[in-house]
Amino acid sequence: MNIYEKLLNKEATLSVIGLGYVGLPIALEFARKIKVVGFDIKADRVEKMRNRIDPSEELGPEAFDNCDILFSSDPEDLKKANFHVIGVPTPIDDHNLPDLKPVLSASHSVGKALKRGDYVVYESTVYPGCTEEDCIPILEQESGLKCGEDFKVGFSPERINPGDKEHTITTITKVVSGCDDVALDNIAKVYELIVTAGVHRAPSIKVAEAAKIIENTQRDVNIALMNELSIIFNRMGINTYDVLEAAGTKWNFLRFYPGLVGGHCIGVDPYYLVYKAKEYRYHPQIINSGRFVNDSMGFYAAKQLVKKLIAAGKNIQQSRVLVKGVTFKENVTDIRNSKVADLISELKSYGVTVDVVDPHANPEELQEEYGFTLIEKPEDNYDAVIVAVNHSDYMKLKEEDFKNLMKNTENPILVDIKGIYRSKIRDLQYWSF
Repeated sequence: MNIYEKLLNKEATLSVIGLGYVGLPIALEFARKIKVVGFDIKADRVEKMRNRIDPSEELGPEAFDNCDILFSSDPEDLKKANFHVIGVPTPIDDHNLPDLKPVLSASHSVGKALKRGDYVVYESTVYPGCTEEDCIPILEQESGLKCGEDFKVGFSPERINPGDKEHTITTITKVVSGCDDVALDNIAKVYELIVTAGVHRAPSIKVAEAAKIIENTQRDVNIALMNELSIIFNRMGINTYDVLEAAGTKWNFLRFYPGLVGGHCIGVDPYYLVYKAKEYRYHPQIINSGRFVNDSMGFYAAKQLVKKLIAAGKNIQQSRVLVKGVTFKENVTDIRNSKVADLISELKSYGVTVDVVDPHANPEELQEEYGFTLIEKPEDNYDAVIVAVNHSDYMKLKEEDFKNLMKNTENPILVDIKGIYRSKIRDLQYWSF
C-alpha cells in the first residue's frame, strides 16, 4: 500500500508545518479528507486555532467544521505524521538577501521526526535548487536516512492570494514535483484530494521552484513599468489611470497598474532569483531595475506630497497628514513588507505629523514592526489625506468625507495611491500615481 492509499484510509497522517495564511487553509482542506497534524511554533496562534479562530483573519469559524485535525506547537507531534507539508515564510533580510532560517529550521524539526517511507513536500517559495541543495541535506542529517531510498521529497509551490475568496487552494491549478517518478505520482494524487482545479506535474523539483519564482517576478517587472510610466506622466501633467484606461481598449494590452508593491511575495521573490543568478555569474538587470523602481515608490509618493504642501504655502513642520490604510494590500491584516511604511517614514523625516488609521491592521504589530501605531479616531484638521490601500471600507467614500477631515485647513490635498476617486474629486487638490 502506497502513502496515498494509507492517507486515504487514515492509516497514515499528514502534517502541515507553518499555519499562516498559506498553511492553515491547506491543513483544513486536507483535514476534511484525511488525518492531519497542524503544527506552528507559536503557541498563542495554535491556541486560537483550537478555538476555531484564524489568527490571519482570512477564514471564519465554519472553516474548521468537520476537520480531523490536531493543532500543536509540540515538535514531538510531528512524529505522528508520515507526509509532511512545509509552508513557512521565506523572507529577505535587511540586505535584500534570502532569509532561509524559517525553512531550514522547519527542515530540522521534520528531519527529527522522519521515518522510513515518509514524504516531505515544500510549499515555501525558494530559489531553484534550494530544496535539493539546502533542505534535503538537513533532512538526511537529522534523520540518518537517505532521500529517494528511505524517504521522498517534493516541491509544490503555494499559490494562495490573501484576501481573495475566489482563487483559493482548491480552485487554483497546483504545480507538483517529486524527487523521482514514484514520489511525483503519490504527491500529485495527495493534492488531487483537495484541488478541484487539478494538478500540473512538473518534470523536476527545480522546474517547480523556478515556475513559482517567475510568477511573481513577472508581475513585479510589469508593475515597475507602470510605476515608471506614472512618474513620466506625472511630469507631463496627465493621469496615468486615464492613460491606462484608454490603452486598455486594445484587445492585447496587458492590464497592470502602478502602486506600492509590498508583501511577502511580489516584493520578495525576485530577490531570491537575483541571488541565485549571481551564483551562475549573471547579474539580472531588468529584474533589479524593476525592484529598484518598486522599492522607491513609497518614498516617491511622500516627496510628491511634500512638494504639493510647500506649493500650497504650508509650513512642512506644522503640516498634518492622515494615512488611510497600512496593510500591504486591500482587505487583509498582513503588514509584512508594507511599502506604506516607507511613505510614512519619509513624511516623518521632513517633520510632517502623520496619523494612521486602518480597519484591518493590528496596532501592536505595527508598533513592533515599524515603530508607529494606529490612532483610534481621525481629527478634522489635516492638510492632506492619503488613501494608501483600497480597502472595501474606503471604496464608497465621497469628496465630502475627505473635506470633513480637512475642514480647518486651506488648500487641502487628497493623495489617491490606487486612483479610485479620480473622477469623483472636484474641489480638493488631487494627486495619484
